[in-house]
Amino acid sequence: MKVILLENIDKLGIKGEIVNVKRGYARNYLVPRDYALYATPYNMKRLGSIQEELKVAEEKKIIELKILAEKIASIKLTFNRKVDDQGTMFGSVSENDLVHALKLEGVEVHRSTMQMEHHIKELGEHSVHVRLHKDVVANLSFVVQAEAE
Repeated sequence: MKVILLENIDKLGIKGEIVNVKRGYARNYLVPRDYALYATPYNMKRLGSIQEELKVAEEKKIIELKILAEKIASIKLTFNRKVDDQGTMFGSVSENDLVHALKLEGVEVHRSTMQMEHHIKELGEHSVHVRLHKDVVANLSFVVQAEAE
């Protein structure tokens, strides 16, 4: 069954593309969630306008995400963690900690946007890339310091 994608779907296609999928996948997943439209003759005639609408919406979304990226880059977070006598940190700073701290600053991002190879287990200044879109990446700076006793 042929459908017109309204969203980018991994391993399937990009917005505005016509793809062939199994009937149940289209009927039970793609169409009810507004990820795709059936490729009917009427929708095929409208394909040019559908692609144009998707392109305009994508450009608008990228502009909003660039503004959000600037806001994220301007935020400086500080985390206090317990340390032992040698200066070794108990625990770490993870994606969840960063997302929660950003939420307190008024910025909502998903945990999967944080590009961390491993949790931060050292004191000092660090930075993490926040991938908001394939074309929009923000740099989040933060400081991990010893908790005052």
